[in-house]
Amino acid sequence: MAHTHLLKDIASQAGTSLATVDRVLNQRGGVRQHTVRRVEQALQELDRQKNQVGLVGRKFLVDVVMQAPQRFSLLVRTALEQVLPGLHPAIFRARYHLGEDQTTTQLVATLDKILQQGSHGVLLKAPDVPEVSQAIARLQAKGIPVVTLVTDLPGSARLAYVGMDNRAAGHTAAYLVSQWLGKRKTGVLVSISSNRFRGEEEREIGFRQAVRSQFKNLVLHEVSEGLGLHDATVALVRKRLKQLPDVEAVYSIGGANAAIQQAFAQLQRPCRVFIAHDLDADNLALLRDGTLQAVLHHDLQQDMRQACLHIMAAHGAAPAGISATPSAVQVVTPYNLP
Repeated sequence: MAHTHLLKDIASQAGTSLATVDRVLNQRGGVRQHTVRRVEQALQELDRQKNQVGLVGRKFLVDVVMQAPQRFSLLVRTALEQVLPGLHPAIFRARYHLGEDQTTTQLVATLDKILQQGSHGVLLKAPDVPEVSQAIARLQAKGIPVVTLVTDLPGSARLAYVGMDNRAAGHTAAYLVSQWLGKRKTGVLVSISSNRFRGEEEREIGFRQAVRSQFKNLVLHEVSEGLGLHDATVALVRKRLKQLPDVEAVYSIGGANAAIQQAFAQLQRPCRVFIAHDLDADNLALLRDGTLQAVLHHDLQQDMRQACLHIMAAHGAAPAGISATPSAVQVVTPYNLP
């Protein structure tokens, strides 16, 4: 068995003699199987402790860069700050660069400023456009790993993606809408904050695939580019509803759900089914008052922990091969609120 520990340390950890440890490590036989397992376990424990000792006082500075409505940025910030103490003995500090309505030029300038200042890693929610991918390549070339959050940039040099399986979320939304609406032909408004976000595009693709294959009575209509902002979304949804008398349901991919509700109310239009994403303060209130039938959520704390572990691994401070499995889609209704 390959190891770098002293025999006396292994024996002490396993509670056995030096001779027994020597026989196990050199596979000489004559040792009971449960004792062999104790020695193997002792090696694993010593490896973990060695890694922990190496992390004591190790400091990581990460930059969180997000183009997102404030309500969602707050969710991510809260989740990250809840996770950071659990990464002890490593010490993490975060700088936040959050904007609701940034141009691509502004976003790239932020990433290039981080490049100049230095960072141990970037957690990024950004549009999937060439300029952002080029900025990620510059960061990567300087040894600053980038982990994408919620919405991926798969064609870039990013280290990893953390977030839900967005196509699975779209399929789930289609199933829920169909169950509530029944078999009658009905219009569904699919609301997207911007066509530039890969995660939102993946959710819409999943939704449309499920409708085409299983729920053909649903007639889909899109509204986009409100950027998740209240006033812009109210105006866009009002305009679309005036054009679409058959719409009785909403799958909100991009947020601003209070704005969508307001648009329906202003036109005195019923909304029989309303499915949304993320348990922000607005959506919690809308679930409680019955406006939303369900919210598709995922464990943001798990995502933040995975993102930090990816960055630690990139700097040799955590084992390689951190899980890349997307977060599970959770269906939250007014009856199972956390």
